[in-house]
Parts: sequence; C-alpha cells; structure tokens
Amino acid sequence: MHDDLGVYVLPGRAPDPSAVLGEARDAERAGFGTVWVSERLDVKDAGVVCGAVAATTTRTRVATGVVHQGTRHPLTLASMAATAHTLSGGRFVLGLGRGMGALAPSLGVPQPTLAGLEHLVSVLRRLWTGERVTEEGPAGSFRGMRFSDLPPHGAPPVVLGTIGPRGLELAGRAFDGVLLHPFLTADAVAASVATVRRAAERAGRDPSSVHVVTTLVAAPDLPPERVDLAVRARAVSYFQVRGLGELLVGRNGWDARVLERLRAHPSLAGGGIADTAFTRDRLVASAEVLPEAWFTEGAAIGTSAQCAARGVQYRAAGADEVLVHGASPAEATGLAAAWETCMAATGNRRGGPS
Repeated sequence: MHDDLGVYVLPGRAPDPSAVLGEARDAERAGFGTVWVSERLDVKDAGVVCGAVAATTTRTRVATGVVHQGTRHPLTLASMAATAHTLSGGRFVLGLGRGMGALAPSLGVPQPTLAGLEHLVSVLRRLWTGERVTEEGPAGSFRGMRFSDLPPHGAPPVVLGTIGPRGLELAGRAFDGVLLHPFLTADAVAASVATVRRAAERAGRDPSSVHVVTTLVAAPDLPPERVDLAVRARAVSYFQVRGLGELLVGRNGWDARVLERLRAHPSLAGGGIADTAFTRDRLVASAEVLPEAWFTEGAAIGTSAQCAARGVQYRAAGADEVLVHGASPAEATGLAAAWETCMAATGNRRGGPS
C-alpha cells in the first residue's frame, strides 16, 4: 500500500454514485493509500459515499476532499465524521473547506470565513472527546452540545482544503493536515509547504506533524479524448471561476490576462459555473485559450511512468501525499504500479507497498 499516494473516486459530476463501489475496490487493489471523495449537493453526499467506500475496502484510508463549511450543523458534521471513522475501523479523514461564497446565499447560511473554520475544528475535536460545548463563536452558538457515545478509534484527523496564504497558515496552526488545490506547480507547492510548516512552528507544533496533500490532475496512458476531459475541461472548470482562477495563477506566477480571454470564449457565453452550466464539449473547446505550459507545469500527461515521475516531483517539493485526480482508479493503476520505482530513483522509498 502506497501511504503517500491517494486517488479521487467519482471525480466531478456523478449521476450514478453506485460506481464508487467498483472504483474503491480498484483503488485498494492498485495500492492507493487513501481514497478521496469530493462532494456535490445532489446525488454525491460525502458521508453516504464514504460509508460505501469504507464498507467496500479494508485497508485504504477514506477521506472527504472536501466538505464545505456551512453545509452541515457542527453536531451533524461531527456525527458524520465519527460514524465514518467508526465504520471504517479508524481509517477516516475529514477534509474541510471554506467553499465558494456564492453557495452561502442559496443555503441561507452566513458567508464562510477562516475564523469560522478555526472555531469549527475546535468544536469538532471537543465533541469527539466527550466535552459538553456551550459557547458562541464564528461557527455558531451552542448550548450544552455533546456526544453520548464517543468514536472508539479516537478523533479522526481533520485537514483543510485551501490555496491562499491565510488558509495555509490556519492549516499549519490548527489542523492535522492541508489539502492543496489542483493545478499548482511544484514550485507553488514548495512555497505552500513552507508557509504551512512555518505557521505550525510559530504555533508551537511539530512542523512535520502537519500532513500536506497535493492534488495532481493526471492522465496516465489515456487516449486524447480522455485527456481532454480529465485535464483540459477540468482546468477550465477551475480557472473560469472568478477569484479561484486568480488565486491559482497568482500562486503559480502565471499571466492573469489569460483568465479574461477564457471567460470571454464563445463556448462559455452566458456565465455560470463551468462544470454545471456547460457541456463537456464546450469546456474542452474553451481550453484552447489556456497555455500548454499550464498543463505541463500544473498537471501530468503522458505514460503512467511519466505521470508517476511528475508526482514524485511534488513529493520532492515537500508534499507528504500526492492525490491523483481526473483519472479513475482503474485508469491510474499503471501510475500506482510505477510509483515505487520512481520514488526509489530519487532515493526515497517511503510510502511503498505494505
């Protein structure tokens, strides 16, 4: 089992979530150390999907990547995570994110904040240890909130999905780990890792105790049409979003003027969030305005061995785990098989099969 290699199941939109059963088996069989589950508030509820993954696997960790602040009451979220951690025998990891502010009005909840996330993770941990929580703060107002039964495997680790420096500092200060966004270059990952480690040290923590996961969109040995969907269309779905696109190009030192050319592309006429408002063909068509360097520097396209080697570059940049995104576990099996060889070539054999 490769403890430093993870994979997303059901990436993107998933009208039939039952596919996760086979994908989870494929992931564990290939040796991925963590199966990651993203969430969409339709037919891809993270708690339900993680339960299915936990019931289908026996060794791989099961993680949310991510559940957004404000989509669940803190007690409900704590219960979901504790249940998944118990059901999986202590293999669950809770990934939290601030989410997009545009989601808050439709949910009727306050705008998410980093202060709210910091308060939330504190509340979760106290609930998991049996404390009665009575207080007011950015995450809410609570009166005698507590668990009756505690998770027998202890509190699950909590990681923060984030991009910007303030979020990275929060992860280093208060979280067990951090999940970095797709389409960051190796240099951007190295800078992010340094920010997290410095913040942990300032908080009196062991900097190496904060687990850094970087997301690598990969297309290993995939035909051109799958590369277009797994990498190019996915890139558009991120860079088209105002605010998010600017954060990504800023971290990478790329030309932000490209973003306006992308958003003005005829295939994206009408606005909206790209991966829900437009067909895949339109996403692929609009990707023509993105520089090829954005794909070669921020993703992995090529043979399985070449994609594995790209992942190892991110490990060398300081990431503790590389999370493969875009390719299904079955499509990424060759990458997992090449992982140990690529790691050994760098003199680092951590995370090999067990």
